[in-house]
Amino acid sequence: MEAVATSSEKSLSIAAACSLALSACALSPPYHAPAPPAVQRYTAATPLARTAAAPGTGGAAQDFAYGQETPAPWWQLYDSAELDRLVALAFRQSPTLAAATAKLRQAQAITRANEGIFYPQVNGNLSATRQKNSTASYSGRNPGNIFSVYNGNISVTYYPDFFGVNRLIYQGSLAQQDFQRYELQAARLTLAGNVVSAYLGAAAAEAQIAATRAIVQGQQNLLDLVRTQYQVGAAPYLNVVNQEAQLASAQATLPPLEQSLSVYRHQLAVLAGEFPADFALRPDDLDKLKLPMRIPVSLPSELVRQRPDIRAAEAQLRYANAQVGVAVAQMYPTLGLTGTFGQNSLSVSRFLDSTSNIWSLAANLAAPIFRGGTLEAEKQAAKAAYDATLAQYQQTVLGAFQQVADALRALEHDAQTLSAQARALQAAQQALDLAQTSYRAGALDYLSLLTAQVQYQTARIAYVRAQAQRYQDTSALFLALGGDWREPAAVPTTVAAGREQRAQTQEAK
Repeated sequence: MEAVATSSEKSLSIAAACSLALSACALSPPYHAPAPPAVQRYTAATPLARTAAAPGTGGAAQDFAYGQETPAPWWQLYDSAELDRLVALAFRQSPTLAAATAKLRQAQAITRANEGIFYPQVNGNLSATRQKNSTASYSGRNPGNIFSVYNGNISVTYYPDFFGVNRLIYQGSLAQQDFQRYELQAARLTLAGNVVSAYLGAAAAEAQIAATRAIVQGQQNLLDLVRTQYQVGAAPYLNVVNQEAQLASAQATLPPLEQSLSVYRHQLAVLAGEFPADFALRPDDLDKLKLPMRIPVSLPSELVRQRPDIRAAEAQLRYANAQVGVAVAQMYPTLGLTGTFGQNSLSVSRFLDSTSNIWSLAANLAAPIFRGGTLEAEKQAAKAAYDATLAQYQQTVLGAFQQVADALRALEHDAQTLSAQARALQAAQQALDLAQTSYRAGALDYLSLLTAQVQYQTARIAYVRAQAQRYQDTSALFLALGGDWREPAAVPTTVAAGREQRAQTQEAK
C-alpha cells in the first residue's frame, strides 16, 4: 500500500526544515565590522588651518580643508605634464600593478568556482567493456564466457547546506576577493606615490646640482681674483691655497648629488616598467612645480574607509571570521543526496531498450563521532587566527593615523623651516655680496670673505632641501589619507559585476 503523508506530518517536516535552517544561521559566527576610532583629530595639538608662508617659489602658505575629500588624481595638483606622463606610464606598464591585477582576477575566479557548490553537480559517464570470465567452473565447457557490457548514466549529486559550511566557504572567498581588490588599489596608490616621490627627488637633486654648480663657479671666479691679487702682491699665497681648498670642497659635493639624480632616474625607469638604458626623463625644475595650496584632510572617522590597506585588513578579518564558522560547521553532520539514471546492456542493439534502464537514489549522512579532540582544536585555532587578524587590523589603523599625524605636523614644520631658510639665504646672500665688494676694495680680510662664502653655500643648499621636503611631505599627506581612493579598479570587483562585464563584452562582439 502506498503511504500518504498527512497534514500533520507535512507540518513536522516543514518545522524540521526551518529548525535546520535556523541552526545553520546559528553556526555562522556573527560578524561586526570594527567601528571607526572614536577620535576627533589626528594630533594632540589644535588642528592647523594654515601654514606659515615664505618668500620665493614654493613658499606660499598652505590651507587645510578639514572634512573634504582628496581630489583624484591627486598628483595632478603639482601641475606637471611630465609627472602626469610618468604616472600614466607606470599604471600601464608596471609589473607590480600587473601582478596585483592578476591576483584579483584569480580571486574572482576562485569565487566563481566556490559559487558552484550551491548547485547540484551533474556528471555523465559512457563506457564499453569487453571481458572474459573464467571457464574453470564450467569443466571445460564454453557457455559464452566472453561478452561485452555497455553502460551509460547521468549522476546528480547535491549537498544541502543545512549547517552553512558551503555558505561560509563562499563568504571567505568573497572576503579574499575584496582583499585582493583593495590590495590592487593599495598597489596603485603606492606606485603613484613612489613615482611622485622619485620625481620630486630627481627635481630636488637637479636643483641642488644647479645651486652647487653656481657656487662652484663663484668659487672659481673668486680664485681667479685671489690669484691676480697674489701676483700683484696684494694678497699672500695662503689666500690662494685656502681658496683652492674651498673650490675643491665645493666640487666634491657634485658627484654625490649626480649619483643621487642617477638613482632617482633608474628608480623611475623601473617604476614605469622600463629598463634604465631605454628610459627618457624630462623633469621640471623644482621652481616650476606648483605646490598644492589647498590640502583636503578627511575626518578621522572617514580614514578607515579611504585607506586601501585598512580596507584590505578588514577583508582579512571577514575571512578569518568565516574560517571560524567553517571550523564549527565541521563538527556537525553532512548530508549528501545522489541520483543516477542510465542504461546498461550486453548488446548495442538493446542499449536504448526500456529493459536496459537503470537508476538509483541514495542519501548519505556523515557525522563526526570521535576525532580525538581534533575538531575542537581546529576551532580554537581558527578563533586564535581571528584574534591575531583583529590585532593586525588595529595595528594597521594605528599606523595609518600615525602617518597622517606625522604628515600634518611635517607640513607645519616644513613651512616654518622654509621661512627660516629663506631669511637665512637672503641674509647670507647680502653678507656675501658685501664681503666680496669689501674684499675687492681691500677693506676686508680674506678669512672674513671665506666665512661669508661658507655661510652662503650652506644656506643655499639648505633652502633647496627645505623647498623639496615641503613638496615631498605634501605628497606623503595625500598618500596617508588614501590618495585617489574613489577610483575603481580596472577589473570587475564582484561576481555579479564580472558577469555583467562579460555579458557586455559578448554583446559588443
